[in-house]
Amino acid sequence: MSGTPLKAAAQRVQDALAAKGLTLEVKQFPDSTRSAAEAAAAIGCEVDQIAKALIFRAVESDRPVLVVASGANRVDEAKVSALIGEQIGRADAAFVREKTGYSIGGVPPVGHATEPVVLLDEDLLDLAEIWAAAGTPNAVFRLTPDNLVALTGGRVAEVKPG
Repeated sequence: MSGTPLKAAAQRVQDALAAKGLTLEVKQFPDSTRSAAEAAAAIGCEVDQIAKALIFRAVESDRPVLVVASGANRVDEAKVSALIGEQIGRADAAFVREKTGYSIGGVPPVGHATEPVVLLDEDLLDLAEIWAAAGTPNAVFRLTPDNLVALTGGRVAEVKPG
């Protein structure tokens, strides 16, 4: 971790957390935290503790759909579509940047340019602490599942296959 000032995107996440009244701290790492496995290795936690933020595109409405899933889980797109009542598709890098204000690999669960529809993986609620991306491929912040629910207002659901 570095003591250098936060990069602009990470600072936006820190500001969004503060605006929600939370004193959670964004941390930057010298190694990549882009994937769940890389983040877990950099942080020193289990992969399931990584709260990966996946952006999908709602097909009819063009709304961004944020699924925050445990790093150990895949996301069942058919389940997500059923939960939001609309087909979803993959979001390309330009859509992700436009709707969130962040690049793929650093999308946080808060502070998006366009308010997304939010679903939260129920498996995250079983953990004492989780880690989420904080705006860049090298920045994360630690939070609790309760913090995640409060920050996002997301609906807790089963989003993994099976």
